[in-house]
Parts: sequence; C-alpha cells; structure tokens
Amino acid sequence: LGTNSIKDTGYDVANSVRLNDGSSDGFSLSGQNGNRKTMTFSFWVKRGVFGENCLFYSRIDASNHFLIRFTGAHQLELVNRTSASNNFFVTTNRLFRDVSAWSNIVVAVDTTQGTSGNRIKFYVNGVQETSFATQTIGSQNADLSLNTSSTTHYVGQEYTSGYNFFDGYMAEVVMIDGSALDPTSFGEFDEDSGIWKPIDVSG
Repeated sequence: LGTNSIKDTGYDVANSVRLNDGSSDGFSLSGQNGNRKTMTFSFWVKRGVFGENCLFYSRIDASNHFLIRFTGAHQLELVNRTSASNNFFVTTNRLFRDVSAWSNIVVAVDTTQGTSGNRIKFYVNGVQETSFATQTIGSQNADLSLNTSSTTHYVGQEYTSGYNFFDGYMAEVVMIDGSALDPTSFGEFDEDSGIWKPIDVSG
C-alpha cells in the first residue's frame, strides 16, 4: 500500500517524525473540551517494524479510553471503551505489512449517524474500507472517550506507562474536531501516476 515517498508531490509535507519503539518515543498533550461525537483523524505513516503499534490514544481512566492502532496481526483497529465495555470495536480484514511504503490512514467518526455502518469509516490511500474482521458499532449519539479536559491524548504510544509504541515514520498527523471529513480533505490522486498524495491541510 502507499507510495515509496511523499516528497516531490507539489506540496512540502511538514511536521514529520521518525519514531523508534526501542527508545519509547511518543508525544502527549492535555485534552480540551470538544466534540465527543464527531471527528476526523488523518495520518501519513510508514511502518518500521511489525507488532502492535499505536497511532493515537486518549485516556480518561482505565475504564474509559479511545485508540487507533495497528494490531499484532497487522490489521488497523479502532477501539472505544466506555465504563469498561468496548462499545465501538472495528478491525479491518486488510493487512498492513509493507514497511517500504507510505500509507495515508483516515478515520472519520460521526456517532450522530442513523445508519450504524456510517458511524466509523476507515479510508486507506483515498479508498474506503468495507471489509472488517470485527465491526461492533455503539449507539447513535454516543460520546467517545476523548475531547474532554480530563483526558490526555497520545500520539505514537498507549498511556503514560508506555507500551505499544509506534515504530516508523509519521507525517501530517491531523485531528479535526467536530467534522467527519472525506479523505479528499487530506490527499488527492496524482493525475499522472494515480498515486494518492498529500495536499496542503493548513486551511
């Protein structure tokens, strides 16, 4: 999946980092009160090693947390736990086993949707995922375990004790509060090569 480079696309990608799981690399920031029903995440990633690698994690407490990660079986997974129950639990059938290529992962969340299948959408390089190994979808208008002043948000790791560190490259990590966006807000298909490439997201 993905491209071997995200350079020379007509847009210089900013805010990139190389993370090493052996060095316990990761970032954290205090959460703020925001929309807990509707949001979008976008990551440009190039995996360095296999194993369980966390892209994004938010924790209120041990019984209430939210995460997006690669599983130990190479799948992409979203889990939202509320009161110690996984009320949202979505895992792709697609496997991510190419450590030589960049991929754009977009996750659009909107629990206000009446159709349960529209509440969590995964896109990989501009194409929506439709095949899932696990697809547990919580109730309409459910609040997720993030975007509160009592949460801490993490990029590239799970929780403060530090485990499931991401290993590889990340670039242009974006979280949009209050909107469930299509992948065209973060990338486009090159008209010559057909490869999905990043666009300027500064607006």
